[in-house]
Amino acid sequence: MLQLAHDLWVETRRLRFLGVETGTRMTIVRLSDGGLFVHSPVSFDESTRETIDALGPVKCVVAPSLFHHLSVGVWMKAYPQAVFCACPGLERKRLDLNFTRVLGDEPEEEWGGEIDQVFFGARSFENEVVFFHRRSRTLLCADALFNLAGHPSRLTRVVARVIGNRAPGATFVERLLIRDRAAAREQVDRMLAWRPERIILAHGEMIETGGEEVLRRAYAWL
Repeated sequence: MLQLAHDLWVETRRLRFLGVETGTRMTIVRLSDGGLFVHSPVSFDESTRETIDALGPVKCVVAPSLFHHLSVGVWMKAYPQAVFCACPGLERKRLDLNFTRVLGDEPEEEWGGEIDQVFFGARSFENEVVFFHRRSRTLLCADALFNLAGHPSRLTRVVARVIGNRAPGATFVERLLIRDRAAAREQVDRMLAWRPERIILAHGEMIETGGEEVLRRAYAWL
């Protein structure tokens, strides 16, 4: 577990998507009451549990995207007292999971005032809810931004180049699939209003400084 700031940690794991190594990353925020906010939970074992429990009690677990849910079930079994939240549509995709709530555009009471959020519904193929940790000025992403151009795997770098992922941001796929560009522009502008300094990516190297400008450049085409 890597600590990035006060009450902010990440855990990076290997992950293959459609045969391509993309990696994945979980973010942990310790809230003011000591409870943990878990974003995009990764695979779970006893070592993971020991590390997490040393940070504090798990209060809420968020599956922020239609593609970030594979390990939620085991977390539900490990922490049945926690609040489990799904991005819109995931409750229908994963009927086997009993989510506590479906996320929207406004923060839930458990993290309101500390973590803000925007439902990036214009990217409806992912339905991601993007979060912002105020105290550390950190944007938490699942798929809204990714950066595979510098991945250690040559195959991954080749695929990234083919799909146009040469810097942190979207690819030509997103340009084709986002139908309502006006809505997408409004949602991105709300993220920019947070003025993030750091961006935690689920896939690819994190952005430690200048996050606002990175986000602005990534969606300048809207």
